[in-house]
Amino acid sequence: MSNAEHAIIAVEEHYWDPELSAYFAGAEGKRADEIERRLHDFEGDRIKDMDRANIQMQVLSHGAPSAQKLAADIAVPLVQRVNDRLATAVASRPDRFAAFAALPTALPEAAADELQRCVELGFKGAMLHGLSNGEFLDLKKFWPIYARAEALDVPIYLHPSHPHPAVSEAYYKDYAVDFPMIARPAWGYTVEAGTQAVRLVLSGVFERHPRLKIILGHLGESLPFQLWRIDQALSRPGQKSISFRDIFCNNFWVTTSGFFSTPALDCCIAELGTDRILFAVDWPFVPESLPAVAWMTSSRLSVPDKSKILGGNARALLKL
Repeated sequence: MSNAEHAIIAVEEHYWDPELSAYFAGAEGKRADEIERRLHDFEGDRIKDMDRANIQMQVLSHGAPSAQKLAADIAVPLVQRVNDRLATAVASRPDRFAAFAALPTALPEAAADELQRCVELGFKGAMLHGLSNGEFLDLKKFWPIYARAEALDVPIYLHPSHPHPAVSEAYYKDYAVDFPMIARPAWGYTVEAGTQAVRLVLSGVFERHPRLKIILGHLGESLPFQLWRIDQALSRPGQKSISFRDIFCNNFWVTTSGFFSTPALDCCIAELGTDRILFAVDWPFVPESLPAVAWMTSSRLSVPDKSKILGGNARALLKL
């Protein structure tokens, strides 16, 4: 095999566009200074970190909440400018960068058109973050995005964002002051993105679009661990007929972003197989890539399986 076939590809690595991130408010509008500086960096610490970890390529995506909270009257031209700037950044280092598009989901038909425009520019799919202006992304109004993704044969990456304000108030308020991460990566993000994925399966969109490809980060937002129970419970009397397990195993991929646990990885492999696992770091929220690479390379997996997870599966799925 060539060196290119062994190259490490990290598929959930974030950046911020200055124009888009200026619209972020509250806790979503501010990160720690060092993280925020790195979110705007393409050539400095980002490339140095990739080189230290022997990562050949990052697939760049805008950080949460990206375009999912933009009003309809500004979303389309703003997102086009954001994607055009990202395309320019990728074109400047095509050996090191690829990209997922942001989409203006406030206008689903326009979002589908923007996905197609971006794929024609070389983007590898799109990433959506949390609810779209308070609405779950399984609603039929959003199905044109999935139809276009299926037609273009590119994946949609479902990434978490802050929970709905009512959920944050009911579930996390009591502990948010002492433990602000509880509503975010410690638990809230998992519930948010996992719920999006479950609803998407139940919505029937995969019956309409059976070749639709969905990526979940953070080793599947706990769904591989829950898969048996979800599937069994939905087969009990009184349910509409659906095979949750079959849809999840046929239409979903999961990544290692921000989740470098061997037992969790073992669970994902047992449920999904090594062909459905993609390597990711979650840079710069995970500030150093080397430990993530070292974790994978030192695992008990066979050399072919490591090679697939570290890059081969991404090359196949994203046509890199």
